[in-house]
Amino acid sequence: MKRTIKLFLLFAFSGSFLLSFSFPAKPPVTVYLIGDSTMADYSLESDYMTRRYPITGWGQVFQPFLNRENIRHIAVIRGDSAFVDDRAKGGRSTRTFFEEGRWSSVYKDLHKNDLVIMQFGHNDAAVNKPERYVNVAGYKEYLRLYINQTREKGGIPIVLTPVARNARWADGHPGDVHGEYAQAAKDVAGELNAYLIDLNQLSMDALAEKGQEYVTEHYFMNLPAGEYEAYPAGQKDNTHFQPEGARAMAGLVYEAMRLLK
Repeated sequence: MKRTIKLFLLFAFSGSFLLSFSFPAKPPVTVYLIGDSTMADYSLESDYMTRRYPITGWGQVFQPFLNRENIRHIAVIRGDSAFVDDRAKGGRSTRTFFEEGRWSSVYKDLHKNDLVIMQFGHNDAAVNKPERYVNVAGYKEYLRLYINQTREKGGIPIVLTPVARNARWADGHPGDVHGEYAQAAKDVAGELNAYLIDLNQLSMDALAEKGQEYVTEHYFMNLPAGEYEAYPAGQKDNTHFQPEGARAMAGLVYEAMRLLK
């Protein structure tokens, strides 16, 4: 049943009478996230707290940023509410996400005005892992496919450059490890006049602001031995996020979405 918003006006003219107008409420918007492990929702896995925690994809903590008050400031969300549907999965590139049928599942569920936020690149660039590797030309083609097919269903595609790694620091700033792939995402978004969020640059700048020591300990999965059940021997990982880092990256995406017109 469709919700309606009613407006009542009371007039005094030769007595009183009541006029009632009903306006259909805007349907909720689904915000689909497609991408890799840095975006994934690990809480959907069984025994997350004992087997994987504290690893957290930024998509896992994105929903609180899209509350009713916040989405009033995001022009590309054309609804009264927004629901995050995180389909991102660890180890996936643009190609494997398509080949495994993950995109066809999203495409089937897409409705008009739904958003598709796509962030790939970490695994596309893995030359030493041929099962997931995609060269730059192929990466562009798959991004074009996701953009065009989102539009076929009346959806709104948003291209993200891949989020930064905690690596190659120099002069107080992390280095750009994504190179051609970050530029390729920009190129495709420009070519197809799609929305773009340069998360690579935004996240590098945000890491620099906090400092290497802080983000290494608090943002990324660098864990001491004996602190977490899932990592009794500790962990050194400068790609994936702890909850604080994930929330910081999700906040960057939200703030960037507010600027899209």
